[in-house]
Amino acid sequence: MKALLAEYTVFNDSHLAPEGEAMLRALSDSFERCGYEVVTPQGHGADFEDELKKLAPECDVGLVIAPDALLARYTKIVEDLTHNIGCGSLNIAICANKQRSGNLLESRGIAVPKEISSGRKVIKQISGCATENMRLSDEMPGQGEFGQEYIEGDNISVSLIGSRVVGDTCLYYSGKPPLVLSMNRQFIEIEDGLFRYMGVETPVDHPRADEIKAVAVEVVNTLGCQGYTGVDMIVADKIYVVDVNPRPTSSMVAIVEIMEEEIADLLVNASRGELVECVHLNGHATFDRGSRVVLL
Repeated sequence: MKALLAEYTVFNDSHLAPEGEAMLRALSDSFERCGYEVVTPQGHGADFEDELKKLAPECDVGLVIAPDALLARYTKIVEDLTHNIGCGSLNIAICANKQRSGNLLESRGIAVPKEISSGRKVIKQISGCATENMRLSDEMPGQGEFGQEYIEGDNISVSLIGSRVVGDTCLYYSGKPPLVLSMNRQFIEIEDGLFRYMGVETPVDHPRADEIKAVAVEVVNTLGCQGYTGVDMIVADKIYVVDVNPRPTSSMVAIVEIMEEEIADLLVNASRGELVECVHLNGHATFDRGSRVVLL
């Protein structure tokens, strides 16, 4: 069996490459333990896309990790040429547009920060990745950006795996709810107005844990996310959803270090509509900006 694991930033974005390399290594190790031969594109720019088209037909399963603005396009290639074990390309495109996905969530009664254009606000890219150029400012948003109200609270994320909900429906649809892997604490700093992601601790508890997880599940169901998904939130007077990542995130690197189950098995089985009811986490771990995992 062959698994195509395509991580874009390792060869194309020096800033994000350390996290990308850590995610790719964690996934590759798991797939190899499960008996797969792992192949990975190593091209730059257009070469990356050409390698996807060449390698995907030779593989039994495929998964792409890339910045939000590129993820849907590359995933569509994998969808057309092999069995995609990540989120569907259409749903990725919806999640990538933070304005559109936020409006959709709000229409379902899920709290998101209000969009504002004046005063002190969080300015972020409509299709940005993580905290890229995200800042707290009273300036006007630039092209491709928008502003949201700034909310203080606990920075929490939930890591989930969605079962097959669209695509290959007749073969794999089971209707099973998303599997919650863990609830995580994100370490976010603001320096000179710029937001900086410093790492994550997993798993963590919270007085509103049940409510937080329920919101994350509703988000995944609303946006139709499949495969590994990270839902970022600020827990304040309400539970505000600030970002939805329909792909593996850096939290996964820490999770796999303490999880009894193999992430490869979970992803492949979920893509066929087969999900376990829970996973088993032994201990705690952190993942920092230096791409180091520390067991606590």
